[in-house]
Amino acid sequence: MTQFIDLSHIIEEGMLTYTGLPGPVISDHMSREDSESHYSDGTTFQIGKIEMIANTGTYIDAPFHRYLEGTDLSGLKMAAIANLEGIVFRVEGVPSIDRDVFQSDTVEGKAVLIHTGWDRHWRTDAYFENHPFLTRNAAEYLKSSGAALVGIDSLNIDDTGDGSRPAHSILLKANIPIVEHLCHLEVLPAEGFKFFAVPAPVKGLGSFPVRAFALID
Repeated sequence: MTQFIDLSHIIEEGMLTYTGLPGPVISDHMSREDSESHYSDGTTFQIGKIEMIANTGTYIDAPFHRYLEGTDLSGLKMAAIANLEGIVFRVEGVPSIDRDVFQSDTVEGKAVLIHTGWDRHWRTDAYFENHPFLTRNAAEYLKSSGAALVGIDSLNIDDTGDGSRPAHSILLKANIPIVEHLCHLEVLPAEGFKFFAVPAPVKGLGSFPVRAFALID
């Protein structure tokens, strides 16, 4: 029996994903009432409108997010973001996630998902403070070990106090996409699932929300 596990936060009016960045504004471009004059009696449509920054909810970072010459969303290959063998590393209570966490398993060609449990703070002030993150050494290890994608259920894969953003810089330079603000990783097995995090192929953007999910067959 095939099981789908949703790993994405719901995008809602006014919610904050990151301190200092605005929440989405969701409205009607054309309401059902306004549409009545365009269609037959009893037939209505809603055309919605959303104003949001690209880094909203659960989103993917392509290399262009960090590097001007990097691949943007429209250039991401489907094989890099869909139907990936997944592996989960559980590090609840570990504020600084170092390379030793990953050395017990093979990560080559896999979507490496880091379960910190931080998603329990989603939409609270605690979510924005003292979040878990990858060290520079951990990012270097995942790059050299051939990880296909790296995801985390935390505010940021980097220590936001470090302006050089080493994890983003190292992974995206190596064309390894990053998915941030995942959730429900506790439901997944350690291995034996496929991972998907597919954004709209927008040219000129490096980040965008995804419907991240796991498929357990």
